[in-house]
Amino acid sequence: MTAAAAILVVAALALLGLFLLREPKLVLSDQDSGRVFARLPLADGDSFSVTFRHSVNKSDVTEIYQRRGKEIWLTGCVYYGFGAGVAEELDPSWTLETGENGEMILGNIEMKMNDLSYIVGTVYDHILEIGGEKIILNQLCGKNAKVHFSVR
Repeated sequence: MTAAAAILVVAALALLGLFLLREPKLVLSDQDSGRVFARLPLADGDSFSVTFRHSVNKSDVTEIYQRRGKEIWLTGCVYYGFGAGVAEELDPSWTLETGENGEMILGNIEMKMNDLSYIVGTVYDHILEIGGEKIILNQLCGKNAKVHFSVR
């Protein structure tokens, strides 16, 4: 084997190693076209949340998710009022606490999200909080964007 061939083999192995060791990211993409809006670092076991204004009761809702391998799990929810689409009956395994400001805090939800998507609001926005950073999805993806969340 020539020196040039040996260098190419070593370089190829190094690139393969980097590819295999690369930590998956939280990927936000257009649900219809697949266009990627963002790839965000999210370590296995770390959480992120999406906050939005509920369209019926006009109060904020925060849904809390956790990355587990290449899966996304809903683990908690914080809301301030009842309305369509907000839990009114609790699974026996869930916890419910009341916060200092009257918010209802659901925990221990443990629901695997096979298809997590949001349609970014036109009147109120969706705010992604990840790694201590807040990302306004309207600015990142555009109004009415169908944003799909995945780990890849």
